[in-house]
Amino acid sequence: MTDNAEIDELLKLQKDINVHFYRYHVLDQPLISDYEYDILIKRLRELEARHPEMVTADSPTQRIGALAADRFQKVTHPAPILSLANAFSNADLTAWYDRIVKLDPKVAKSGYVLEPKIDGLTVVLRYENGILVQGATRGDGEIGEDVTSNVRTIKSIPLKIPVIEGSIQAPELLIVRGEVFILRDDFVKLNQKLEENGEKTYQNPRNTAAGSLRQLDSSLTRTRPLTILIYAIVQSSDPLPETQWDLISYLRDLGFPVSDLIERADSFHEVLKNTPRWIERRDSIPYEVDGVVIKLNDLRVAEELGFVGKDPRGAIALKYPAREVTTILKDIGVNVGRTGVLTPYAIFEPVEVGGVTVSKATLHNFDFIADKDIRILDRVLIKRAGDVIPYVIGPITEARTGLEMPWQMPKTCPSCGQEVEHLAGEVAWYCVNGACPAQLVRNLEHFVSRGAMDIVGMGIKIVEQLAETGIVKDVADLYRLKKEDLLGLEGYKDKKADNLIEGIQASKNQSLARLIIGLGIRGVGEVAAADLANKFNDLSELASASSLQLQQMEGFGPNTADAIVDWFARPANQALVAKLKEVGVWPLASQSSGPAKRWYLDGKTFVITGTLPTLSRDQAKELIEINGGKVTDSVSKKTDYLVVGESAGSKLDKAISLGVSQLSEEALRELIAELEKSNG
Repeated sequence: MTDNAEIDELLKLQKDINVHFYRYHVLDQPLISDYEYDILIKRLRELEARHPEMVTADSPTQRIGALAADRFQKVTHPAPILSLANAFSNADLTAWYDRIVKLDPKVAKSGYVLEPKIDGLTVVLRYENGILVQGATRGDGEIGEDVTSNVRTIKSIPLKIPVIEGSIQAPELLIVRGEVFILRDDFVKLNQKLEENGEKTYQNPRNTAAGSLRQLDSSLTRTRPLTILIYAIVQSSDPLPETQWDLISYLRDLGFPVSDLIERADSFHEVLKNTPRWIERRDSIPYEVDGVVIKLNDLRVAEELGFVGKDPRGAIALKYPAREVTTILKDIGVNVGRTGVLTPYAIFEPVEVGGVTVSKATLHNFDFIADKDIRILDRVLIKRAGDVIPYVIGPITEARTGLEMPWQMPKTCPSCGQEVEHLAGEVAWYCVNGACPAQLVRNLEHFVSRGAMDIVGMGIKIVEQLAETGIVKDVADLYRLKKEDLLGLEGYKDKKADNLIEGIQASKNQSLARLIIGLGIRGVGEVAAADLANKFNDLSELASASSLQLQQMEGFGPNTADAIVDWFARPANQALVAKLKEVGVWPLASQSSGPAKRWYLDGKTFVITGTLPTLSRDQAKELIEINGGKVTDSVSKKTDYLVVGESAGSKLDKAISLGVSQLSEEALRELIAELEKSNG
């Protein structure tokens, strides 16, 4: 790159970063993530290092925070409220250590303190004779905003020191620094409450905390679940401890809330050894943490090292891989799930999030796209935590250019071309074609499962093999399998093939109720299948039933009745039923006996969330209820189990916070089987 091109890039970066700076710190409406901002700053520093003549006083690299907003009174800090330089790897940490140990060899014997880098809003609290007299934001590091009336509403901030009479006395003047934030669980509860009241919900805890603290009306701040942790002393009229570790203990003794995660490391080698553990426990910390701060324990050595630019040399922040980033949405695709549910997903410009590069993410459902007004070419916020599949939080509407286009969901299944179905009152859209290629493995797996035709020896591996090789194109083809078909598959020899063929043929003797379950009609589980088998003599009679006739049966509402009628009206499903009769899978009602009510789950309360592998929500509910359990809509302390499928939502977060046990569909079946076995 030529010097002119670098200077052009430098000037553009200075301009763009200042805009992002203002939106983040003043408006609390960022267009990009912290990670993306850090990358821009890093690049600008590189360019300015090569072109020092271009470094101006208003360059973002020469600033710390943001200018105080005009709507607040200004507060001049007694000392600069500095930010920290960032590291993104242990190699960056080692480079930092090598620099400072050359400047002062005493660094090698200082020891270190590791503290969580809380993703919140920095505040400065001033105490005179132990009384809180002022609270201010960091602002630009020299001048902040007076938010005293708002910080007084934060219950974890002591208004008077000592909090408990008889404990350590406060200095005549004490100015401390801390971070205001919202706990993850409190953030979930806040959004649930706002949603129930029909109000706008928030995208992340950090911006919510910042916006809440910078309200002109402190009564609104009081309604937000803000909390704080203190980690530094800016100024004191009394002598201070000589180490960061003792300083934290001193703050704790004064009655300030400090992090219980802070730990010491005797050597830099120990620091490097400990940093992976901080990343691993990130998700177990009850608040958002975007890194770990490494500080020299010896405060005198740290002070003597001074600053580079406006970053103190004696501390550095190791930033975690970004969990939230923004990127451009290029398109929206649609998957056909194992239950026939159509699920949209985002296709976007590749971006690194959570330590991996991704180009696709979950979009939950079609209502989510409409409610969030997500458009093609939108800049969208992507999140990935741990090993969770990345998902779209929403669009950054302030970044729209006018080129964005609304998206229309398809009217036909992207796999088989059949019209998709959506029943009133349901969020999901379905492909109900029993021969849909995208659903074949799921249909086969459900058909042969223990709760349906119960074909012994037919596991998921053989199901996938049969589908992938094209030997089986629908469930009826199972009954046309020959021994030689199986011998050509991996893992199958004479005896195993004979046993599976025998198991398939034996399943022809299963009841009509089990066959109805095996068809996978939406909303028809064990109880409904038994009722249908008692009402109709065979599949032909059931196929001829009208919606009105079905609704006259106890427990059959319009949605279930319409789903049954629609399933049998599909030409592909009619062909499947004919094939089943042709291969001899045609039980009669006189041969059927529906499942009797059992009480293995008596007294247990369940909640279901997400999309299960083989059961619809109604089918899972019927499975639980026929075994004596109770299903409710919301998670509470009285919930015994949360049954979790794909794309689980806030119910999973609440279950984790309350300590409610979670079960997959498979684990639910295993639980019932174990109870059945133990009860004889």
